[in-house]
Amino acid sequence: MATLHLLSHSPFSDSRLSSCLRLLTTDDALLLSGDAVYALQDGTAQRHALELMPESIALFALEEDVAARGMNSLPPRLQQVDYTGFVELCCRYDRTNSWL
Repeated sequence: MATLHLLSHSPFSDSRLSSCLRLLTTDDALLLSGDAVYALQDGTAQRHALELMPESIALFALEEDVAARGMNSLPPRLQQVDYTGFVELCCRYDRTNSWL
């Protein structure tokens, strides 16, 4: 069953991102929101880890949070979504896992 993983906490404050990345499987997806979008910063270990994810794992970010944090240099595979797209993703995947 494909899972949409939701991360909203800064990847620099704890290990949620790395824990999540270890559990992702084929056809899962990762949606970054809030301070989790800082993982997209160019030149960081977190960005490198995201770029190493298998292509079968989709990477999404809330466009409002990306814009609010002034993120400019984004990975080519990243798909930005609005809140309507966020809801659509929750419906598209068999289950969601929020990394609180």
